[in-house]
Amino acid sequence: MNWTETLGTSWAAVRSHGLRSLLTVLGILIGIAAVILTVGLGLGTQKDVSSQISSLGSNLLIVSPGSSTDSSGVRGGFGTSATLTAADATALDSDVNAPDVAGVAAEKSTSLALEANDTNWTTTVTGTTPSWLDVRSRELVSGEFITDDDEASSAAVTVLGSETATELFGTTNVVGQTVTIDDRSFEIVGVLASAGSDSSSNLDDLAIVPLSTAATQLIGGTDSASVSTIYVKAASDTQLAAAYQEAQTVLLNLHSIGSADDADFTISSQNALVDTATSIYQTLTVLLTGIAALSLLVGGIGVMNIMLVSVTERTREIGLRKALGAPPWAIRRQFLVEAAILGLTGGVLGAVLGCGAALLLPGVIGSSIVIAPAAVALSIGVAIAIGLVFGVYPATRAARLAPIDALRSE
Repeated sequence: MNWTETLGTSWAAVRSHGLRSLLTVLGILIGIAAVILTVGLGLGTQKDVSSQISSLGSNLLIVSPGSSTDSSGVRGGFGTSATLTAADATALDSDVNAPDVAGVAAEKSTSLALEANDTNWTTTVTGTTPSWLDVRSRELVSGEFITDDDEASSAAVTVLGSETATELFGTTNVVGQTVTIDDRSFEIVGVLASAGSDSSSNLDDLAIVPLSTAATQLIGGTDSASVSTIYVKAASDTQLAAAYQEAQTVLLNLHSIGSADDADFTISSQNALVDTATSIYQTLTVLLTGIAALSLLVGGIGVMNIMLVSVTERTREIGLRKALGAPPWAIRRQFLVEAAILGLTGGVLGAVLGCGAALLLPGVIGSSIVIAPAAVALSIGVAIAIGLVFGVYPATRAARLAPIDALRSE
């Protein structure tokens, strides 16, 4: 028999037991779909995280208040003390102290109620400096950002996030209107372009005011000079490590701390977030791939069992073909092709199921799933290989049958 005849005969044998063949490839089908979804979910998660990181700036350092030690020698938790001040931000924004730093913006934030046109909305009110827009890589959809004059005069002006403006006014076209923040009237001078959200907050739901205004009118108190966060923008991605070292050295000197281990502040970067997300993704990928591999193993065992049953059922056919001169390799090829067809069928159906789920699930789980053509092609190849590998024993057993014994079989 030539290859065309072998393929035709094998396909006919598989189709003759359609339900049994479908149940045989079910394990392979589920495994292939799981592999495609696992890879797609991992790639989608990386894409989402990278997009969030890009929206914040890949060359951004975040300085936060660190642990403190009280009189009993007990170290408090992260952010338990107000250890950062506007003076720290000023010192970091110096070509002499930190030549690899391109910009610095201090923040002082709290949650306050805003009111406009009898509409109330509670959001994050952030006091900061004019450099914030560039340091945070944000853009305006209308109006202008706070200026140096606003900061110097503690002006009652604000820049709203797009979602905040929509919640209060029903539109983002609000420049020139007035909003009440904590019972104080502020003029809206600008509206930020939409930026989505990061791991901890909605970047579109906030109100920006001058740092001096926040300290003297909104978020003063006993720590009016303190700030909650200092954002440091490195001159470039390649200078991020140098900017980190410079920022750490400057702050340690300002706070009279001799060792970085005793620092009362914490410096983190977007790269650290990417590394953490990537590590989690890799762990989940290994776990889910292991589960998918078990499903493929079960599917492969199913192929072997069915092929062994097929050999038993077709013993007389094998004996007749051998008696007519069919060599062992022809018999072996026949059963290997049947096993490969089962694997291919499971692979194709699994790929269709996996791709279909990848298109439907993002709307349900709220996470992107990227269909990788290479993963789909590789999965189908693996499915065929499983069929071949688990079909070797049944095919070899069929090829070794003696013609006389096969013909005498009932």
